[in-house]
Amino acid sequence: MVQIKGTALKEAVEQVKAHAGRDDFENILGLLDAETRKIIESDIFSSSWYSLDLFARFLEVQNRVLAGGNEEMIIRGAEAANERQLRGVYKAFVKVGSPEFVIERLAAVHATYFQGVSIEVQLQGKGKALIKYVGFQKQHRIVGLTIIGFFRKALELSGAKDVLTHFSTPIEEGKDYSELSVAWS
Repeated sequence: MVQIKGTALKEAVEQVKAHAGRDDFENILGLLDAETRKIIESDIFSSSWYSLDLFARFLEVQNRVLAGGNEEMIIRGAEAANERQLRGVYKAFVKVGSPEFVIERLAAVHATYFQGVSIEVQLQGKGKALIKYVGFQKQHRIVGLTIIGFFRKALELSGAKDVLTHFSTPIEEGKDYSELSVAWS
């Protein structure tokens, strides 16, 4: 089973609580299945591991309620959350490193957020990289949007321009792997 670090789940829930009204949050809770709702309403521990399926279900419902299904909002939310992290704890390596260095480091950091997923970076010459994920399943599709936001914001903060990120092999294809293509100038 693929799992996500409690830090990511906790941040997502707290972000919704901080930016959505109580009625919207209650609406989200009401649309969740019993297992997901129970976890979201409980104390989420940063150091614990949670089902990635549960995280994906929460993101899907949150996006439907708060953004009418506009998935660009998931990317923007991930960018905002990651900017807070990258201006805090991880600030040093984002500012110091080249985009290539940042990609390598972020992939290593990402690996600490997922259990059951391996991550491999392939630098493909100046201004291009391919990040291969092995372990995601079709139902984790929406998590790919958070990954896009994560890399996009980190590269922008490191000084990269014209950042383009997309899954050239999308998670929803259900292959044994997915690939994120990243390009910048």
